[in-house]
Amino acid sequence: MARIAVVGSVAQDEVVTLAHPLREGGHLETTGRARRLGGGAANTAVPLRHAGHDVLVVSPVGTDDVGEWLIEQLRDAGVDTSAVVRVPGESTRSLVLVDPEGERTIVNLHRCREQAPPARLRGLELDALYVRSRETDLADVLADATRRATVVAHVPPLSDGARPAHVLLGSAADLPEAFVADPWDTAEAVAGPLLRYVVITRGPHGAEAVSAEERIATPAPAVEAVDTTGAGDVFAAGLVHALLLRRPMAQALETAVAWGSAAAAAAGLPGRETIARLL
Repeated sequence: MARIAVVGSVAQDEVVTLAHPLREGGHLETTGRARRLGGGAANTAVPLRHAGHDVLVVSPVGTDDVGEWLIEQLRDAGVDTSAVVRVPGESTRSLVLVDPEGERTIVNLHRCREQAPPARLRGLELDALYVRSRETDLADVLADATRRATVVAHVPPLSDGARPAHVLLGSAADLPEAFVADPWDTAEAVAGPLLRYVVITRGPHGAEAVSAEERIATPAPAVEAVDTTGAGDVFAAGLVHALLLRRPMAQALETAVAWGSAAAAAAGLPGRETIARLL
């Protein structure tokens, strides 16, 4: 079992399943509605916990009833919430629209933020740190963490020095085309000299990892998408898990793609039994 910290958002998702695809000016019917735990940190932490790791979430939640509910959901999943802080005001909430093809559209209703970088990360004994956040003030705490843990950080941001890390991870849909085509030089400027790989996810087309010496591509298995919400976060969980097992990047990509595909084929995050089959 590894000790892993995950930095990012914890959200209450209101999930609305649509009877028809989204269309401009349309009047749509729904086939279901549910409330569930969401946000990048939660979506990554829970599968890692299912895999048997000791997982700490570093995130703010509000002082409202939603914040209490979010902490309870994390604890019920076995996630350590001792680094979750309460911030005056509302918790992060999102509206998630899922169409009949499993594609999701996320509407951020409110985002809860801390006033300063999470200094409570400093000095933690960790095997790995994963950052799923677009905040631009995390460079110092990440640089500190690289001295004692494997650091995997999501991009963007793409500014120089913004994400000291050993591995950068991003979605092709969120990144400039020029970066996706030739990411190494920019990625190295973002992450610094410790960077080993930049990993780019391509949804149903799999993922690839790029280093200074090689480019590795892994296709995704054909699955019937039910709900793609959080699939990228579960991919990240699989990648972190595989890297902690010291699997070569080609094998780590295969593991991550399998986890992400399992998430896309599920209504919500894949459960403990699903993750156990993928270990």
